[in-house]
Amino acid sequence: MTFSRSHELFSEAVKYMPGGVNSPVRAYRAVGREPVFIRRADGAYLFDEDGNRYIDYVGSWGPAILGHNNPVVISAIMDALGRGLSFGAATEAETTMAKLLCGAVPSLDMVRIVNSGTEAVMSAIRTARGFTGREKIIKFAGCYHGHADSMLVKAGSGLLSGASPDSAGVGTAVAASTLVATFNSLDSVAALFERNKNEIAALIVEPVAANMGVVLPEKGFLEGLRDLCTQEGALLIFDEVITGFRLGFGGAQSMFSIRPDLSCFGKIIGAGLPVGAYGGRRGVMEMVAPLGPVYQAGTLSGNPIAMAAGIAQLIFLRDHPELYRSIEVQAGRLFGGLAEIAQKKGAACTVNSIGSIGSLFFTRGPVRDFSSALRSDTKRYSVYFSYMLENGVYQAPAQFEALFVSAAHTDREIDQTLEIAGQSGFNRYV
Repeated sequence: MTFSRSHELFSEAVKYMPGGVNSPVRAYRAVGREPVFIRRADGAYLFDEDGNRYIDYVGSWGPAILGHNNPVVISAIMDALGRGLSFGAATEAETTMAKLLCGAVPSLDMVRIVNSGTEAVMSAIRTARGFTGREKIIKFAGCYHGHADSMLVKAGSGLLSGASPDSAGVGTAVAASTLVATFNSLDSVAALFERNKNEIAALIVEPVAANMGVVLPEKGFLEGLRDLCTQEGALLIFDEVITGFRLGFGGAQSMFSIRPDLSCFGKIIGAGLPVGAYGGRRGVMEMVAPLGPVYQAGTLSGNPIAMAAGIAQLIFLRDHPELYRSIEVQAGRLFGGLAEIAQKKGAACTVNSIGSIGSLFFTRGPVRDFSSALRSDTKRYSVYFSYMLENGVYQAPAQFEALFVSAAHTDREIDQTLEIAGQSGFNRYV
């Protein structure tokens, strides 16, 4: 493969954008190379500006669950385009989206549509503080909840991959109000509650961590969080920006039968267009303006094009429940195959997966929290990433991210991926 056009574009981009990108992971610094510039996508494939084709396991970081350019979604977008791009006024589509979300997720009585997952989290935290009258928040080391100030403390994802555990510009007072626990450790959470009696407004968690790589909750962990929050009068917030409508139509909370007080969504509910949402039980959501004193607003919230795309995708997923099972079968073949290759090669690798998402960690397992994820050999991942990319497989350009399988991935794509990984991808890294 050649990447000359991508190199030209990147050389120009760095003159006008920090790092040449509008989101840090896109810069490929974590894998020691320049980014490829994508021109188009279709089904399970991406095509870059040099004409190279890749089997795509990023899927715009999750929302392309039906594959790229799905005709149902594209048709809905084209229909909505004929009616206008943005109105800054109420539309029927917003209510349709809200009803779909509330009908799919048992913990939702009311929702507010916003423009991103970051905005959803920021607003949910503000709502929790307004409802409880408390200031402090508990999060987990390695969990990423967007780039709002209070969440950039021991964050994962792009911050982790860029070797920067926190962000400059976050005030010390803001950071002090965020308490950090250890994922899969109820004792660490209980200790924070004990030391901060009647001060904690909420605990926020990815029910399946997906920003320190994919890390599954151990048995009893989520249930324990629910119990502790109830006992301490704090709200439980599930960040389902990754897992919502990915692990099933009701998200991770339906899979694990846990009912949080507030939930955050993004990405997939817009089918790839900018959108987010937060919601929960009626008494909490009635704190939000104009009903209550917690202010949140957005000119482009509920954008009609994003609503049309998201509604089309959600209805398709709702009406085809068998789709989740078929995607999981392909994902099982992929992640199971990678684990088998690692075992046969004697490579120090661990594969974590659930449903249609998973991660390959270049470390011996288990990987169950932030510290065990950090044992991964990022240099080895970089070599592996480059080999796979140069042989037509597009994966996350960072060790601590998830891989996503879509309905567009067939036996052909999975078999080809495993063949590339098996023949040459792993034997260099033993």
